[in-house]
Parts: sequence; C-alpha cells; structure tokens
Amino acid sequence: MIAAPDRRAGFARWRRRSRLIRLLRIALPVSIFLIFAGMAGAVAYNTFGAEPPPPKDTNAPIRLVNPRFVGRDDKGRAFLLTAVTATRDPQEYQRVLLDHPALVLDEEGTDPLRVTAHEGVYNEGDGKLEVHGGVRLSGAKAAFDTAASLFDTKTGELVGSGPIQGSGSLGEITAKSYGVYGKGERMIFKGGVHTRLDSK
Repeated sequence: MIAAPDRRAGFARWRRRSRLIRLLRIALPVSIFLIFAGMAGAVAYNTFGAEPPPPKDTNAPIRLVNPRFVGRDDKGRAFLLTAVTATRDPQEYQRVLLDHPALVLDEEGTDPLRVTAHEGVYNEGDGKLEVHGGVRLSGAKAAFDTAASLFDTKTGELVGSGPIQGSGSLGEITAKSYGVYGKGERMIFKGGVHTRLDSK
C-alpha cells in the first residue's frame, strides 16, 4: 500500500514530465520550422536580393604582358621587338602602345643594333615603330642617345630627330638628326654635326 505523501510526490513528478513533454512537442516543431524558414530566406535573398556581378567592359583595351614581335623587312633582314606591355589603342585599332620597347635590328647578324626607349607606338597599318623618351641606340661599335626615333619595318631604315649624342671607338659626335641604312653599316648625321676624333 502506497502512502499519501508518496502518491502526491509521484503525481507531481508525472505532472512535471507531462508539462515538459507538452513543451517539447511544441518547441521542436517550431524550431524545425524556424530553421527551414531561415534557410529558405537565405536562398531567396541570394537568388533575388544579391547584386549581380558587374558586366565586363567589352570596350577595355587589349593588353599584353611581355609581348614579342618578330619580323623581317622587305630585304629579308630579321628584327625583334619586345616591350614590358603592349596595349592596343581602343580609338585606333592598328595602333599598339608599347611600354619600354626594345628593338633589335639584324638580330641574326654579327653586329645587331639595339634601340631602347621609355615609350613607343607600333602601327600595324604601315609597319612603322615610333619610340620616344630616353631613346638609346647601341651596337658593338658605338652608342647614341636621342629624343625620338622611327623604324620602318618594311624598309629596315631607322631615322631619328632631336639632339643626338654618341660615342664610339673613333670618338664622339653630336647632331640634330640621324639615319641608319644598310643593316646598320651606314649612318648619316645631319644638322649641326660636331665630332671629336680620338687619336690612336
């Protein structure tokens, strides 16, 4: 026979468990519903609310890093043109803007002539390369500094304007313009030419 106090305590425990079970029967479905609602909201936000990626700029200029152009003039003489970067002019498609171009004339010969500059423009239409800013011509026999130069990839001729100053095995020379012809075998200086020959 169970005493009255024990029956009351057992009934109280039963009521507490019963309340807990009722609470869990409500709380668990509500928690599951809130979790699924949150997931659905996140998916909907990412699908409809997120900003679309910015469209690609189709008008952005074409840019090459470390480009390398190889060609021959109309007499079959090889030349090599490199640069740090080459960017096609978006306003004039055949113009290619060069950063620190380096041109090697008669690359396969015994005495190639190298031309370097800070900037350059290569025109694919007429095959002419203009360089300016710190232009330097250097070969085995001499080196020259000038303001600007123009190389015709078709004829292989190189001409320059602006003060030119150079030195070689024979001495020093200054002039206002120059031209390189015949695979670099012949150089012509014009305008206020001054030379100083060193005696051997």
